Amino acid sequence: MLHKLPRKAVPSSSTPPGSIRRVTWARISGTPAVMFALALTAGVCAQNGSAAGSVVAPADAEARIRTVLDEQVAAWNRGNVAAFMQGYWNSPDTEFVGSNGIVRGWQPVLNRYRKVYPSRAAMGHLEFSGLEIQMLCPEAALVVGHFHLQRRGDAPAGVFTLVFRKFPEGWRIVNDHTSAAAPQ
Repeated sequence: MLHKLPRKAVPSSSTPPGSIRRVTWARISGTPAVMFALALTAGVCAQNGSAAGSVVAPADAEARIRTVLDEQVAAWNRGNVAAFMQGYWNSPDTEFVGSNGIVRGWQPVLNRYRKVYPSRAAMGHLEFSGLEIQMLCPEAALVVGHFHLQRRGDAPAGVFTLVFRKFPEGWRIVNDHTSAAAPQ
């Protein structure tokens, strides 16, 4: 069961110095899909006997997550969407959240990538930067970063939030929330 979290006072750049603005968890986390993914992740941590954010993860967890992301970038830059998708949990519960809405399920996410990026030229050259990995517990992590595509006629870029979970086959993305930045 999800519980409403208490309001938290946080400073804002638009708030005069010395004042605080009240925000809710929904404003902090973004969409209901991200909130659900984080609640689900907290449940995973609790089931495994650890409170989210309170347990030190295995030393190699961050390195393994970075390896998944590096493998995704390499697959993308080869034009191999199927190999890129190996970084996602192959489940009907996998979610991709973007400007066109929410896509649920590994296969529908793959279909979305193939539709939006139908050719090697449309895929361009991908780079990730500014990666921040926060271990929520030994079995779950939150990753934020920037993506940059370089294509012949444009250079789309933006930010993403990924929820990773550890499975027997390794670390996989269970929720991807990607937002494109406005063209400069």
